[in-house]
Amino acid sequence: MEPARIIEGFQRTTALVVGDVMLDAYLWGRVERISPEAPVPIVQVTRRSARLGGAANVALNLQALGAKAVVAGITGKDAAADTLKGLFLQQQLTAEGLFAVPGRPTTVKTRVISGSQHVVRVDEEEEHHLPADLQEAFLHHVIDLLRNTAPAVLIFEDYDKGALSPAVIGGLVAEAQRLGIPVSVDPKRRQFFDYREVDLFKPNLKELRDGLKVELPPGDLDLLRGAVRMLEARLANKASLITLSEHGIYAHRNTEETVLPAHRRNITDVSGAGDTVIAVASLCLALGLPLPLIAAWANLAGGLVCEHVGVVPVDPAALLAEAQRLNLGNSR
Repeated sequence: MEPARIIEGFQRTTALVVGDVMLDAYLWGRVERISPEAPVPIVQVTRRSARLGGAANVALNLQALGAKAVVAGITGKDAAADTLKGLFLQQQLTAEGLFAVPGRPTTVKTRVISGSQHVVRVDEEEEHHLPADLQEAFLHHVIDLLRNTAPAVLIFEDYDKGALSPAVIGGLVAEAQRLGIPVSVDPKRRQFFDYREVDLFKPNLKELRDGLKVELPPGDLDLLRGAVRMLEARLANKASLITLSEHGIYAHRNTEETVLPAHRRNITDVSGAGDTVIAVASLCLALGLPLPLIAAWANLAGGLVCEHVGVVPVDPAALLAEAQRLNLGNSR
């Protein structure tokens, strides 16, 4: 399948993203002096902006590639939730998947940036899981969404902010399997081993190391290979995709193994790269592409977004041009 046809396939795909939705807020400014109160820079703010983050940023990546994206996640009933819903509408995304919980704050990450320098980040959030009754209500809310939208892939985007409890994960995986919908996962440590029997499991190297509690020096392929076998023995997942930062990406399924180096890039900001990788990998999974091609497209897309400041979705024109240059297709 040629790169252009793969992009066309993305445009015919519907994906449901379930996970931690958040608001990415930015304070842009300049630093001209150090504070007399403490050895920290004073940022003179020149503008403010806000955009969708977390699971919603995965949806933006899906949408940028022409796919139809639906998002399910938890918000509070506060001003940040109103801003979040406004951004959903602005981005032409449906907000029907958002589940508002009174008394719980909407997750907000505020980044302070001077020029192209990321100075500090301030997080406002609550990380604990919902009470059991609200977990059940959220699960049924998402199951209804799953049945009504009939997506080609279900994506779990876990930022460990409480939306994805073991009960929610187990119920949704079971329902997706019943409906014949492939499942991909971008995990975090707390629920690492709750994502059993999924189609594609995508931790980064640190998450794999923390989840398995093993030493994994960057660049040691033998140790990485052994860790992935341990992972698959515990999760019974069909395929693993491990992002290795500047060392590229590793993929494994059955007897098939793919190791790809990172593309040389002018790295400006790695924020949001994982969201891009899971979005592209999941669309490739929905199209039934072979694992080496899934890894190649995900590796390429993740590198491209690192050339921009802040969390931004992948540029489809740039992705297609690079994929064509590298001939990322196959004979299928």
